[in-house]
Amino acid sequence: MQSIPVDTTRLGVLRCAVAPEPKMTGLEEKKEVKRDREGNTVWTVGVMVRQDGRRVSVIEVAVPGEPKGIAEGVEVRLTGLEAFAWAMGDRHGISFRANAITPAPAAAPAATNAPAGKTGGA
Repeated sequence: MQSIPVDTTRLGVLRCAVAPEPKMTGLEEKKEVKRDREGNTVWTVGVMVRQDGRRVSVIEVAVPGEPKGIAEGVEVRLTGLEAFAWAMGDRHGISFRANAITPAPAAAPAATNAPAGKTGGA
């Protein structure tokens, strides 16, 4: 499979849609937790992608190791996001993998329009 680097700066706002959970592999009766080459558990996170007021898409992103601080609704950052085209028989699609998923830094509080020195009250 050929990996295609994804420029996340062009994806707009990224939010967690589905909280991290271990990725499972195998058939129903023999499901196992998937591990990468280094033995780390692979986790998946559903990420909402919204560009400039367009409709929202949800992509499932695999990441090695448990992402910390990620919960549904939290704005996230994806490091090293790559896309992979795949095909099995008559099925095909695109899968996504990232090196890390982290909470986005909190935005600075908005400035108020109150005149300097005025704090409200009587």
